[in-house]
Amino acid sequence: MTSPAGGGAGHGPLPRRRLGATPREVLEAVLVAAVFALFVKAFLFETYSIPSGSMEESLLVGDHVVVDKVAWAPRGLPWGPLLPRRPLRRGDVVVFRDPVVPGRDLIKRAVALGGETVEIRGKRLRVNGDELDEPYVVHRDPAVLAGDAVPESVRSRDEMPPRVLPAATFLALGDNRDESRDSRTWGPVPLGLLRGRALLVYWSVRPPAEGFSGRSAGVRRSLDGAIHFFPRTRWDRTLR
Repeated sequence: MTSPAGGGAGHGPLPRRRLGATPREVLEAVLVAAVFALFVKAFLFETYSIPSGSMEESLLVGDHVVVDKVAWAPRGLPWGPLLPRRPLRRGDVVVFRDPVVPGRDLIKRAVALGGETVEIRGKRLRVNGDELDEPYVVHRDPAVLAGDAVPESVRSRDEMPPRVLPAATFLALGDNRDESRDSRTWGPVPLGLLRGRALLVYWSVRPPAEGFSGRSAGVRRSLDGAIHFFPRTRWDRTLR
C-alpha cells in the first residue's frame, strides 16, 4: 500500500496549517503599533498643518510639515544621551507652545537667542547692533508705523527699542512680518516651550475657495480634500 505523499510509515496525518491570525494576535499587533506611534509622536517626529499666512512665503496655508522633536527632547529620558541633540540656532523654524493661549502650538522663526540685544528700526531687525540679512521676510505693507502719534501697541510692528533677551529664551517672529502676531506682542519665548524644529513640507494643498462650518465641517473638509487631492496638491512644494 502506498503511503500518502509527504507521509511515512507509522506517522499520523500532517497537522493542518493555520490560516490568518487570531483576534488576540491582531489586537496585540494593533497595540504595539499604537504604542510605537505614540512614542514617535511624543519624542521623535510629529506632523503639523499650517493654518495661517504668518510664515508666508516660507510656509503657506495648506502646507503639512514634519517636525523634528529629537534635538530638544526632555533630558531626563533614559535614552537621552543617545539622541542627536543640538542647540537652537538663529534662523530655525520652530514649533512651540503659545505663551498666551495654553495648549495651542505656533510655528515661527527664531531670529535671536538669549543674551542677544535685539532692535527693530523701520521694519529692519538688528541683533547686537547689526542688521540681519533676512531674504525670507515679506513686507506687504510699505508704510512704517512709527512716531508718537502711533499707539505703542501698533508701533511695535515696525519699531522696537533695544532690549536684551533673557537667558533661556528666544525671539520668535513670523516671516510675513506685517501680518504676524509674535514676540513683538508677547515678548521672548522660554526655551521650555519649544516642541520641535520644522524639517520639510511633506505635502502641500491649496485650501478650498470657501471654508467649511457647522457640525459636519470636519467630514466635509476630509471628503473635499480626498476628491480634489490631485488638482489641489502643490507638487512643487513636496519635500521642500
